[in-house]
Amino acid sequence: MFDDITDVPGIRVGHDTNLEAGTGCTVVLCETPAVGGVDVRGGAPATRETDLLHPLCMVDEVNAVLLTGGSAFGLDAASGVVRYLEERGVGYDTGVVRVPIVPAAAIFDLPFGSATIRPDSASGYQACKSAETATGPLEQGTIGGGTGATVGKMLGPDFAMKGGVGSASQELIGGIIVGAIVLVNALGDIIDLQTQQVVAGTRNAAGKSSATNNPFGNTTIAVIATNATLTKAEATKVAQMAHDGMAHVIRPAHTMFDGDTVFTLALGDKTSGIQHDTATAAQHVSTLGAAAAHTLARAIVKAVRQASELHNIPAASSLL
Repeated sequence: MFDDITDVPGIRVGHDTNLEAGTGCTVVLCETPAVGGVDVRGGAPATRETDLLHPLCMVDEVNAVLLTGGSAFGLDAASGVVRYLEERGVGYDTGVVRVPIVPAAAIFDLPFGSATIRPDSASGYQACKSAETATGPLEQGTIGGGTGATVGKMLGPDFAMKGGVGSASQELIGGIIVGAIVLVNALGDIIDLQTQQVVAGTRNAAGKSSATNNPFGNTTIAVIATNATLTKAEATKVAQMAHDGMAHVIRPAHTMFDGDTVFTLALGDKTSGIQHDTATAAQHVSTLGAAAAHTLARAIVKAVRQASELHNIPAASSLL
């Protein structure tokens, strides 16, 4: 176990990073189609294919999820993921062609590095290629979609600290694994679960006014993955509960200036034929949701602790 999302069987992760521009993207690939769910809580989301994950919609398989920088521009990187999967014959079979199902979400990192260089189709494709050769523990911190992430921007970017990519996992009874990966780019501060102290956040800004600072530059986006078997409705509930993990360690979270979004990917055997009564199914989903919240909270803290200073924005590690 690496204590990251790749501990979930069938999950691979790849990054594409542009340190100079301060941006990048991260892809979560599913070796077998996953049942997907999503819950969007923030007031300023930049997303793709989230409606498709609604339990009332037909398609119930997901082939990958993209987490990217570049705001709405960066969603173009999803087309590179689609191209990569199509070349390998992966996607929903429509009878005439297989259509890769790739939901995506973006963070707003445009003020960091370059506002005119963003992840594109080539970036998404390269992230998939890097997932092919990735071995060992997942690289975290200032990499991929978290390259330009920052936190603690209540008084504007001049007083922010570095965010980044974080990941964690937890094994439950019966061999069920819940993993999380997150891009932490929050308006709020990041709080340690145990000590309740700020790990990374707004730096000392005594005597400064926030009245003229631009608050647009946030959003925390995440993927929860599990080897459990879930329906689309159940996967959506797990995503909903996982947001509690954000609220535990990001203060404030889910503001009108954040596009906080959580996806769920359930890779359990959909043909197992296991039937649960209503109470047992509810207990199963609730347990997974609680584990997802705790795992996501740990991943968020890991993201800022493993981030490194970039473009003169300090990281928690550089202040130790």
